[in-house]
Amino acid sequence: MSFTTVIFDFGGVITASPFEAFNRLEEERGLPRDFVRRVNAADPDSNAWARFERAEIDAAAFDTLFAEEARALGHALGGEAVLAVLAGAVRPAMVAALDTLKAKGFTIGCITNNVPSGQMGLRGAGMARSEGAAAEIASIMARFDHVIESSKVGVRKPDPRIYQMMCDTLGVEPAECIYLDDLGINCKPAARLGMHAIKVTSGEQALAGLGAALGMTLG
Repeated sequence: MSFTTVIFDFGGVITASPFEAFNRLEEERGLPRDFVRRVNAADPDSNAWARFERAEIDAAAFDTLFAEEARALGHALGGEAVLAVLAGAVRPAMVAALDTLKAKGFTIGCITNNVPSGQMGLRGAGMARSEGAAAEIASIMARFDHVIESSKVGVRKPDPRIYQMMCDTLGVEPAECIYLDDLGINCKPAARLGMHAIKVTSGEQALAGLGAALGMTLG
């Protein structure tokens, strides 16, 4: 079966990885490198981050609960400080690739784990912090045939249901889809469903891998 559909993660794929911003925050605060990732890896389905991305708690509760989880691992860091650096810079080459794919007749979708818009100044699906950035991200989101946000559907990656939701909505089989995400844990369920999964480490690598899978040049 040939590919008809390309499904993108947003943060870390269309935009630069938030982990880069987390590392800068850790350096500024004198915290161990990748400390934020360690906090979020503990009880990954029920911790503050997971609950916030499913809209089960609000920003104030996230701030408090994340701080408690950080203290349990030996350091002081509130959730508000993490949210303040969350949104990454847009990768123009990835946006250009969306336009190319659309022009060539591919269906494109986006599955993003995010938090409810309006929480602590975060705006829209891409969790921008300024009106200008929110407008830019809104124009990118408008390119997709369908967008699934964890904070709106109450399910977050790597739950297999969220990938099946996309296929059902678009009316495609998983084997018709290519899926791109910067986290291997999120790529695995997509691959198990039958999608061709690409773990993204950089914009250039993502476009090279996607182009190779489709037999075309991107970027």
